[in-house]
Amino acid sequence: MFDVYVLYSPQYDKIYIGYTSDLQARFLSHNELATKGYTMRYRPWEILYTESFHTKQESMKREKQ
Repeated sequence: MFDVYVLYSPQYDKIYIGYTSDLQARFLSHNELATKGYTMRYRPWEILYTESFHTKQESMKREKQ
């Protein structure tokens, strides 16, 4: 299973959309573990929305929408 997710940073009023096969680990990475990248600059993030898909291809297609 793959999840498409929308993160929201209330402090900076930013959103981020991504997909993953492990939502908990990916969320932890966005909020605490990552040392570089877009999401590190706008911490903390909240999970605003998720959708689950059976294949990576389906989730990638939805992420782009």
